[in-house]
Amino acid sequence: MLRIAVQSKGRLYDETMALLEEAGIRLNPGKRILLLSAKGFPVETLFLRDDDIPQSVAHGVADVGIVGENEYVEKGQQARLVKRLGFSRCRLSLAIPKDEPYRGVEWFNGKTIATSYPNILAGYLAKRQVQAKTHVISGSVEIAPGIGLADAIFDIVSSGSTLVSNQLKEVEVVMQSEALLIANPVLTADKQAILDELLFRFEAILAAEGKKYVLLNAPMEHLDEIINLLPGMKSPTVTPLANGEWVSVQSVIAENRFWEIIGKLKALGAEGILIIPIEKLIL
Repeated sequence: MLRIAVQSKGRLYDETMALLEEAGIRLNPGKRILLLSAKGFPVETLFLRDDDIPQSVAHGVADVGIVGENEYVEKGQQARLVKRLGFSRCRLSLAIPKDEPYRGVEWFNGKTIATSYPNILAGYLAKRQVQAKTHVISGSVEIAPGIGLADAIFDIVSSGSTLVSNQLKEVEVVMQSEALLIANPVLTADKQAILDELLFRFEAILAAEGKKYVLLNAPMEHLDEIINLLPGMKSPTVTPLANGEWVSVQSVIAENRFWEIIGKLKALGAEGILIIPIEKLIL
């Protein structure tokens, strides 16, 4: 049985639960709210505060965990990074009152900065030889300048709306963060095998993100040009049609180039273009 530590609430919880569901891991409801087993797969999920996950994994309370990179770096625990998961993206930034003039990081000399991430902040300031005081707050960091507790804040930023509502402006991005899959440095062979299977499922799901499957009919005279637009995983699949002057072409395209590529395909005479969502992709 592999025990996975997961954040107990918030955006990371929602996206982690969606990933586990996609991977075929469905939790059994039970009276033990903090620890639930799964149906049909040898894992159990332990729900924790996000800042407790790195330590729990490092000390073997949980075998693996899904945690924000911000907490993983801040805690500095001996848990190994297995995979970047690409969701729950945010950044750790310095922010100051919006009406304050700002010309560079030296502004923070002699100032007090409120944060829940003192270790990351200390490393950043030391590299830039900035002398500032740190006021550690657990939650609601953004209100600190408004109530006179600090001159600035160092906190997570996603959309930036929280900063705006508290009359703050983002002035320095210190690090980017995303969800990570981390593991205890020492797993038994059985637990490592379960983790390998879990990782295989995650990779199939993540590989499909931002991809579309395209099927189309293409005139032979423009086939080479169309193939150059649709490289696929290795190369497109080309199937002859009853009409010898046409073929069927199947491939995978990136969603962020979707309309650009479709327009070029039509210009080359492609017809009957069918776009299909990809749920999972085994590379």
